[in-house]
Amino acid sequence: MKLFRSERLQTGADLAREEDDYTFYGKAPFHHLLRIERHRTERSGKPFLLLLLDISALMAERRPEEILDKLHSALKAAFRETDVCGWYDQDRVIGVIFTEMVMVDRSSIETIFRKIHRRIGEKLTQELLDRIAISFHVFPEQQGDISIEGPFVAKLYPDLPKRDLSIRLSLTEKRVMDVVGSAAAILLFSPVFLVIAAAIKWTSDGPAFFRQERLGCNGKSFTCLKFRSMYKDSDPAKHRNYITKYIGEQQNAAVEPGVFKLKDDRRITSVGRWLRKTSLDELPQLFNVLKGDMSLVGPRPPIPYECNLYDIWHRRRLLSCKPGITGLWQVMGRSRTTFDDMVRLDLKYINEWSLGLDFKILLKTPGAVFGGDGAY
Repeated sequence: MKLFRSERLQTGADLAREEDDYTFYGKAPFHHLLRIERHRTERSGKPFLLLLLDISALMAERRPEEILDKLHSALKAAFRETDVCGWYDQDRVIGVIFTEMVMVDRSSIETIFRKIHRRIGEKLTQELLDRIAISFHVFPEQQGDISIEGPFVAKLYPDLPKRDLSIRLSLTEKRVMDVVGSAAAILLFSPVFLVIAAAIKWTSDGPAFFRQERLGCNGKSFTCLKFRSMYKDSDPAKHRNYITKYIGEQQNAAVEPGVFKLKDDRRITSVGRWLRKTSLDELPQLFNVLKGDMSLVGPRPPIPYECNLYDIWHRRRLLSCKPGITGLWQVMGRSRTTFDDMVRLDLKYINEWSLGLDFKILLKTPGAVFGGDGAY
């Protein structure tokens, strides 16, 4: 029985073919195993390497079965027993997961590339070898600061874009709700905008609005708008140092347990303190929602230097979901939850998202705002 048959692999016993203790997975189980490996890396901290062999040009050959059998023989000799091989893209791209690598740097990747290239070159002619496109992708992403061109590498998340028609329709409805809701709120609160802007300008020097870089869906940066609540040209170092202690050393005595924001911050103006207490400083984010950078409901948009402190699993809160003005964190504890608990609430929202959940959160938001618990 041929290992690399071109038809799609089915479920059950047909999910994987075994030959000489070598298993080649179909597209669906390979994507599932890739997702499992991401979670394993989040726990262990050991990176893995995803190798992609684009053989679509070879599949047009008259005898692709023969070529695929030669590829099988070459790949089997190049992998460890713990590595995972299968169809990343059915009949087009072969994927290999090199699991739990001790180190993934340019030298180790080049070593693997040369080994793969040599093994395949022993089975195929140079002409056929030149028609295979080989690429490597490391998880977690090895771009250093996630805020510097640091959106997630899409190739590592082939399972995320898979949304059936009902999900796509729901996302369209969510966007319609965002546009209609934010436009209506801007019109409704326009007098409040004017009063707040005048109060800020009257009581302190500087602009009425505060602009700050935040990270949105898939790590894409955008300019977040807020009413200015601090004195002009306030030094952000104090907040950066606090966040470093809060995320990195949550048991540090200098950080009050469960408080995500600074208390008694002398950089905050008298008007700004009231705005923060009532969350009215976030009203300008309605323009971010109207533009499409944010949603009415979603995870809190993080500051880039905050993301530099994230553990691997924390990064999932940025994946495939727009940040929101309100969310589970805001209505279930605001600044009174630990950072890990906040991330868990964000992940719970992402995993269980529905339009119904958005409506429930929106209905609970006024109570959380007017209650003021955990707001500073």
